[in-house]
Amino acid sequence: MTDALPRATQVLPHGGWIARTARHTVTLDFDDRFRRRRRYVAEDGFAFLLDLEDATALRDGDGLLLEGGGVVLVRAAPEPLAEIRADSPGRLMRLAWHLGNRHLPTEIQPDYLLIRDDHVILAMLRGLGAEVRQVNAPFNPEGGAYGEHNRQPDHHHHHHDGHDHHH
Repeated sequence: MTDALPRATQVLPHGGWIARTARHTVTLDFDDRFRRRRRYVAEDGFAFLLDLEDATALRDGDGLLLEGGGVVLVRAAPEPLAEIRADSPGRLMRLAWHLGNRHLPTEIQPDYLLIRDDHVILAMLRGLGAEVRQVNAPFNPEGGAYGEHNRQPDHHHHHHDGHDHHH
């Protein structure tokens, strides 16, 4: 029964606490790090219930504060991604714009972008001059402009500029 499990009710942001104080570690892909309420099992077999007020995108290095004390360290699991590079910063910005225009979860780094592998999108990006290679890495996409976390298919849009998007 999940109600009998220890509950994690607060996220301690990476850098705001000392990771070595964690009693347990849980390694999750991005989908499993965007939750409000879910049962997890840490690497040492410790089972607990994530029970947050709102769905939250957990980041690598965040801590989950357990009621009654203790912290579970969150680690981002490597997953299959596509690394997008360009021959200039301007072209990379244009590629990022095209991904954002399609509401695709995208991790933005100074000299590359990371997205989930999608052959149609990758073909479009190559057609726009992108250099693409497959990688296996943790995925930490940007959150949305309105505090959203760019999650498909559940994400919602609040457009204030008078245009309409069709998905």
